[in-house]
Amino acid sequence: MINMKKDMGGGAIATGLCMLLKASNFNFELILPVVENMINGEAYRLGDVIEHDNGLTTEVLNTDAEGRLILSDALCWAEGGDGYVIDFATLTGAARVALGVEVGMYFTDDDELGERIYRKGLEVKDPVWRMPLYEGYEKRLKGKISDLTNVTRDGGLGGAITAALYLKNFVPEKKKWVHFDVNGMDEHGMGEANGLRACWEVIKEIVEEEKK
Repeated sequence: MINMKKDMGGGAIATGLCMLLKASNFNFELILPVVENMINGEAYRLGDVIEHDNGLTTEVLNTDAEGRLILSDALCWAEGGDGYVIDFATLTGAARVALGVEVGMYFTDDDELGERIYRKGLEVKDPVWRMPLYEGYEKRLKGKISDLTNVTRDGGLGGAITAALYLKNFVPEKKKWVHFDVNGMDEHGMGEANGLRACWEVIKEIVEEEKK
């Protein structure tokens, strides 16, 4: 449990990025879904069906896949108009297995935005790698007594992709969305801010373009 402090890594990176935005007087909204993770009489249980803010329901097939449940509601709250939604989450062990601790994994269905992030990551030596939102896996998240399940029933293969596909159901329409599945901690037990500098450079570039 000592190393589970890394599970707040996504929130820490989002907060750090917003500190940069605030210092530059950029308009933004920070949403941090922060919850107590200790067991008590109000804790959810295996098999529970949860209703989300957008009306979708999720059956809990794995109580350890709790981060995506709170993040899904946070994404719902990012409604209103167009614009960008960037989420950072220490969501899956699959991301760490696939890319290690030094490369940030990200997902987006916007090709132009995805290319910008990759390019800026190279420029500022913040290595990131785009992964596919493969629609063929969506059926693995369909529930029998709910709209969705919080994990697949088939053993979790492609776990980072299915987690991202799960979150996609909660992104407001018209938003350009990027999801970072980050490590939060490097091999020495220190914080690892995967994707922060790449996103900061992209945001500055977009702001300058919108001024023209």
